[in-house]
Parts: sequence; C-alpha cells; structure tokens
Amino acid sequence: MKFLRTPFVPLIIALLAISVLSCKSKKLVQKPAPVETEATYAPKTTPAPKPAAAPTPAPAPAPSKPDYNFSNIQFEFNSAVLKTGSYQALDKAAAEMKKDKTVKFVLNGNSSAEGTDQRNMELSIERANSVKLYLVNSGVTGDNLNIKGLGESNPVADNKTEEGRVLNRRVEIKLAQ
Repeated sequence: MKFLRTPFVPLIIALLAISVLSCKSKKLVQKPAPVETEATYAPKTTPAPKPAAAPTPAPAPAPSKPDYNFSNIQFEFNSAVLKTGSYQALDKAAAEMKKDKTVKFVLNGNSSAEGTDQRNMELSIERANSVKLYLVNSGVTGDNLNIKGLGESNPVADNKTEEGRVLNRRVEIKLAQ
C-alpha cells in the first residue's frame, strides 16, 4: 500500500497515458484525384494505331547432341573431398547426362602414387562414389552410373612432381561400353 501512496504513481500513470496516445498510428489522408467534368474533357483525336505484323516465331533450336567430354574432376590430397573447382565440371556433366537418360557411364576413380596400393585403391573407389553421389543429387539416374577404382595404375602425369600428383587425383567419366 505504500506504493500507492507515493507521489510518483500519478506521475507514472500520466507518462503511460502520454506514451499510449503518442503511439497511436496516424492515418495519412490522400487527396482524391481530380474528377474530369464534361467541360474539362476533350476527346482525343489521335488516329488508331496500325495493327502490327505478327512476329515470325524463331526457329526452335536443334536438339544438341550431348557432349560427353568431362574433365577436371579433382580431389584433395588423401581424401574423397571434391575440390571446389570440380563443381562446375560436375554440374556440366550432370546437365549433359540428363539429356539422354538411357546412356550409361563408368566413373573411373584414380589416385596418385602416394601411400600403399591398398589405400590408393580404396581412395579411388571412394572418389568415384563421391562423384556418383554428387551426380545422383543433381538428378542423374544412379542406375546409369557404375564405379570403378583404378588406384594409381592409370596416371596422366608424372607422380614424381606435386603438379603431376595433383592431376592424378581425379575421377574420369567415360561412356560404358
């Protein structure tokens, strides 16, 4: 009850009342558009536009033959993680593979010569599976993709240099025979 007797209560109530009134939304009134009367209306005497000739439809683009030349699918060292530069090549591959859903492909996984033969074989299979997963998530039918691990048996560059080893960490997409 002491709280009600304090002189600050009326002050607090007054401040709340002022803040509530100031928070009300204000309506903006727009001026109505002027109404045209017969005296201000003058009919326009512009000639009717000439009918435009119907545009000739553009010829339909010829269905392009799918381009199955896929390359630059590279991986990180000792990993089945795709390099970011490979996404563009895989997106292009997925778009081309969707053009003809009956074509079958082989995903050949490769590795550099670093590590044991067994680890390189496992790594090449993991890399091929990584590419298959990416393509399936992009809408390619998984039944049309077979994987094959080649390990370090099919190098495209010299495994004695780092540049060559980087090029050998790859997956090649080939047409199935």
